[in-house]
Amino acid sequence: LGKQDTIKLFEHHRGQWDKLTSGVLGVLNWDDFPWPVFKRPNGPDDVTTPCITAYMLSALHPADKSPKDRIKDNIRRWHPDRFETQLLPKVKESDRDIVREAAGTVVRVLNDLL
Repeated sequence: LGKQDTIKLFEHHRGQWDKLTSGVLGVLNWDDFPWPVFKRPNGPDDVTTPCITAYMLSALHPADKSPKDRIKDNIRRWHPDRFETQLLPKVKESDRDIVREAAGTVVRVLNDLL
C-alpha cells in the first residue's frame, strides 16, 4: 500500500471500530472486523505475527498516540474478556470460530509487542 492508502486504511479501521462498538451493524461476520493487518485477510491463517507487527508499528499511524499506547488500546479491544462477551455473541454462527481464532492471535501478538 502507498502512504495515502495506508492512512485511509487506518481511518477506515478506526471508523469500523466505532460501528462495531455502537452496535449499528447488527449481526457481524468476518469482514466486519478491522483486522490489524494491511492486506484484507481471508481467514485466520492471514492474520500473522509479521503482518500484525508491521501494521501496529507503522510510522503512518496518526501521531496522537505512542506505539505503546496504540498497542495497549488494541489489546483492550481484542482481549477475550471484552471481545468474547461484547462482540463475539453478535457474530453469525458460521463465522464465530474463525473470528475467535484470529482475535486470539491478534491479542497474543499485541501482548508480545509490549
